[in-house]
Amino acid sequence: MSTAAFHISSLLEKMTSSDKDFRFMATSDLMSELQKDSIQLDEDSERKVVKMLLRLLEDKNGEVQNLAVKCLGPLVGKVKEYQVETIVDALCANMRSDKEQLRDIAGIGLKTVLSELPPAATGSGLATNVCRKITGQLTSAIAQQEDVAVQLEALDILSDMLSRLGAPLGAFHASLLHCLLPQLSSPRLAVRKRAVGALGHLAAACSTDLFVELADHLLDRLPGPHAPASPAAIRTLIQCLGSVGRQAGHRLGAHLDRLVPLVEEFCNLDDDELRESCLQAFEAFLRKCPKEMGPHVPNVTSLCLQYMKHDPNYNYDSDGDEEQMETEDNEFSEQESEDEYSDDDDMSWKVRRAAAKCMAALIGSRPDLLPDFHGTLAPALIHRFREREENVKADVFGAYIVLLRQTRPPKGWLESMEEPTQTVSNLHALRGQVPLVIKALQRQLKDRSIRARQGCFSLLTELAGVLPGSLAEHMPMLVAGIVFSLVDRSSSSTIRMDALAFLQGLLGTEPAAAFHSHLPTLLPPVMACIADPFYKIAAEALLVLQELVRALWPLDRPQTLDPEPYVGEMSAATLARLRATDLDQEVKERAIACMGHLVAHLGDRLGDDLGPSLLLLLDRLRNEITRLPAVKALTLVAVSPLRLDLQPIVAEALPILASFLRKNQRALRLATLAALDALAQSQGLSLPPSAVQAVLAELPALVSESDMHVAQLAVDFLSTVTQAQPASLAKVSGPMLSELLRLLRSPLLPTSVLAAAEGFLQALVGTRPPCVDYEELIRMLTAPVYDQAADGGPGLHKQVFHSLARCVAALAAACPQKAAGTANRLVCDARSPHSSTGVKVLAFLSLAEVGQVAGPGPQRELKAVLLEALGSPSEDVRAAASYALGRVGAGNLPDFLPFLLGQIEAEPRRQYLLLHSLREALGAAQPDSLKPYAEDIWTLLFQRCEGAEEGTRGVVAECIGRLVLVNPPFLLPRFRKQLAAGRPHTRSTVITAVKFLISDQPHPIDPLLKSLIGEFMESLQDPDLNVRRATLAFFNSAVHNKPSLVRDLLDDILPLLYQETKIRRDLIREVRPVEMGPFKHTVDDGLDVRKAAFECMYSLLESCLGRLDICEFLNHVEDGLKDHYDIRMLTFIMLARLATLCPAPVLQRVDRLIEPLRATCTAKVKAGSVKQEFEKQDELKRSAMRAVAALLTIPEVGKSPIMADFSSQIRSNPELAALFESIQKDSASAPSTDSMELS
Repeated sequence: MSTAAFHISSLLEKMTSSDKDFRFMATSDLMSELQKDSIQLDEDSERKVVKMLLRLLEDKNGEVQNLAVKCLGPLVGKVKEYQVETIVDALCANMRSDKEQLRDIAGIGLKTVLSELPPAATGSGLATNVCRKITGQLTSAIAQQEDVAVQLEALDILSDMLSRLGAPLGAFHASLLHCLLPQLSSPRLAVRKRAVGALGHLAAACSTDLFVELADHLLDRLPGPHAPASPAAIRTLIQCLGSVGRQAGHRLGAHLDRLVPLVEEFCNLDDDELRESCLQAFEAFLRKCPKEMGPHVPNVTSLCLQYMKHDPNYNYDSDGDEEQMETEDNEFSEQESEDEYSDDDDMSWKVRRAAAKCMAALIGSRPDLLPDFHGTLAPALIHRFREREENVKADVFGAYIVLLRQTRPPKGWLESMEEPTQTVSNLHALRGQVPLVIKALQRQLKDRSIRARQGCFSLLTELAGVLPGSLAEHMPMLVAGIVFSLVDRSSSSTIRMDALAFLQGLLGTEPAAAFHSHLPTLLPPVMACIADPFYKIAAEALLVLQELVRALWPLDRPQTLDPEPYVGEMSAATLARLRATDLDQEVKERAIACMGHLVAHLGDRLGDDLGPSLLLLLDRLRNEITRLPAVKALTLVAVSPLRLDLQPIVAEALPILASFLRKNQRALRLATLAALDALAQSQGLSLPPSAVQAVLAELPALVSESDMHVAQLAVDFLSTVTQAQPASLAKVSGPMLSELLRLLRSPLLPTSVLAAAEGFLQALVGTRPPCVDYEELIRMLTAPVYDQAADGGPGLHKQVFHSLARCVAALAAACPQKAAGTANRLVCDARSPHSSTGVKVLAFLSLAEVGQVAGPGPQRELKAVLLEALGSPSEDVRAAASYALGRVGAGNLPDFLPFLLGQIEAEPRRQYLLLHSLREALGAAQPDSLKPYAEDIWTLLFQRCEGAEEGTRGVVAECIGRLVLVNPPFLLPRFRKQLAAGRPHTRSTVITAVKFLISDQPHPIDPLLKSLIGEFMESLQDPDLNVRRATLAFFNSAVHNKPSLVRDLLDDILPLLYQETKIRRDLIREVRPVEMGPFKHTVDDGLDVRKAAFECMYSLLESCLGRLDICEFLNHVEDGLKDHYDIRMLTFIMLARLATLCPAPVLQRVDRLIEPLRATCTAKVKAGSVKQEFEKQDELKRSAMRAVAALLTIPEVGKSPIMADFSSQIRSNPELAALFESIQKDSASAPSTDSMELS
């Protein structure tokens, strides 16, 4: 016998003892054993343990019984299935016992066992088998109605079981429905309530037919409002509708037209409990079926407005009464407020709360009605801020906060360029409400109730975020409210933290001048909070002080407030926290950051406190726990324009900072490099050279492609040191340069690192005397290309040539007297027949960059060399020469541009390369210098719009786009004529050109573009496919980069866009390629346009979600799920995104969405297909499975019978199960992969 088995058998022996204490201790020890993962019971031990525990459930001692029932939970996972079934049978038998105590214990036991059963999703059939065994016994216990206690326990267990395991009980759903429905008319309220809960869970999991039966039953039982019926029966039916609405409201859509008018009528009966149930049902309907509730919104709105102020027992009208009421409140204090909640006679507060919650659901589900809500709901909500009941007040605040969040401008919204649109009018309406809100909250901010004040702070924080600056004129009242909460020692610390957080937010959103006059009032309580013994308050207060210093005494503009009266107090409070060592980590970090801000902003006013502050920062730099915040604080001090004298700490700080560069902590290395750069810029020559060299010795290891950001900061620091202390760098430039040159050969080099490298190289040759000789540096830079075996060895990546060329140009710009010589040498290298391809490519790319600084000398000869190179057999040389021709031409337009235009006319075979040159010239030249040539270029480009090659037309479009930027008001409107009169290729080229005018940054052309964009979008009705595809690409670019251009036109554009997602049979044709013999294959000419349309739809989800009718949108996504491979891939991604962004409408049609996903996941590729077909099908399955995983994140989806069936199909198929598991692992490790670049 194993040790564990022996130990358990000894425990079982003690459980038979006559001493209750022995039995209790033995059961407790068994509980501990069962909770260990390592324990394994043999069959005999299992049987004995189960038998003993079932016996102990009937023990005379209540404590032993309770412990035995708790043991059942861990036991379920340790014994075989048939033993679990034995336990369940025994518990069900006990449920029917005459003894009340045994029935209670059996009920608790069944709930415990059910809660520990492995969910069906794990593939275990145990839960299903156990539930099937219990269900029959529970239904008979419910139906017998002999003992109410048994009935209630059975209903409880059934409800629990349906909520966790509704779908696997599919076979019992009908019998459960027929058993539960009669309980709705039980004379006992408790039975009715539990039946209502169980029916809600059943509604979510049952089949469509049973759901219709349930809905019809409830509707048929609801009498007309004037028909005689007991109030209790009506209340139960309405509560049942509410329960079904909350659990399975997405399935009620089809019944709402019959249902809602009935519920509206019942709302008008004089029964507060019934009104509450009606309003709760409306809330569920609005959340789950917003579209179907559309026609009923006006009536629901008026009911909410009516019942939100339903308070028949209280008179709000007289302010005098209110004052009197408040004094009475103070006299009766706590006693009275507790009685408020238990006042059974007054149910009206529940009606008001339900109305407020319903209003929040209404605002949240219908963002399209915001203007109406601002006119009707907002004033009513503000009026109700004076609500006397705390719970209701919290929900009124909550509803107004939902309104504020819905009004928040969308991401990427630019107020400066928007005309009076929906967003502007909503914000304008909100701005008008601000004084009313402030007036309504004035008394609340000093309310005795903490919860009321917290609600005020939450609401005002949200308001300040939506309308920054709107609270400035109301600052006296806000400051009084903040100070009231900060000095209120009697209440909990939470309200003080909320007040501090609100103050910190205000400092970020309101103008600094608004705080000037209130600083004497605000500062003392904030200082008191900094000294508070509770660490969270101290940390929050330090953050407020930091924000206060940053906002009131900014460094980037003149300071208008004299800090003298306050600086001593602020400094003393922060130093006290900085000196203390026995503090929470958060307070230490905040104190260091706060001191950094104080010294950086007011260091010149600190007087005697400056020295100790700097020494304390140095001390915190040595401590491993506080070194990161100390480094950041030191950076702030170093970059401060006050140019403080840091000599007392620099000599000791530099070696410590040098040691940080060797640490593994990346954040510390980045912060240290920033600090070193700031110190080198501010202190320069006064840094001790020996300490600087110690730092420089650590840098070569950091200049590597393993971490480009660290490399960039290291190179930036090197540039600063080179300018500040060239002598220090001369000693270590060798190893540093070799690492930098290795980095420049990386094909992954980001632009920021390249710019840093250029700056460093320029600094090296720019010092007097230069740290490194110009010629030597050029030779080192170009050596990798020049030393390469002539066209035979392994080549460098294309990107490396561009990087090296930029560096050569940077050196030439730093030494203008040597630039002409460099350019001449490059021309010679480019022309030499002995030069390798790599040398020629580097020469041309370098000339492109150098040509503009070298002057006109070598440029005459350069034309011939570049033209000759355009005919080179090497594609790389041709591309480099084309690029160089454009870039050099941009620097000398009068000489080059007529020549380039002439070549485009004369050399049709080289047109593509020459157009590339023109594109570069248009991009690099100054707009004013191009104006004289604009007409000639315009004419030439439009002559080439009808070219046969799509690639050439694409370059022409980009050239036209760049040309328009030379003179937008004159050239952009001319597109209209081309769109009206041009041929198809010209029209598509014009639309593509417009696409190149859209950038993700604000641009002066935006207002003009916005005024014409509607006309350009009319091209979606163009008869030519290519024009429509180009228009969709342009629309996608606008939605992705600058949604404000098109957001207000979506009502007109979306129908045209959705039209393009449909499969058109007239565009599908069969072709018989020669190489396939007698076989035909199908070509769909409309595929590219459909794909472009679906890409636009995806982009709209990211930036214009609030303007979409999601139900209509989903109709087209649903069609796309059955389309071509490319489109299905897109719609699977869209479906996954929709499941996250707007789960309610997706849930409503989940049954229809599952079928195409199931078809994709179970599809088989024909035997003998090529490898690519198998790969495509695998990728499609993976994408579909990702959509399934995303759908399953919506809580109610798992209860859908069709989804439950598909889930079991996935589990039973090893291939699909493995795929699903791998996708779940991927999504767990990378939660933010739901965004896709489609522009």
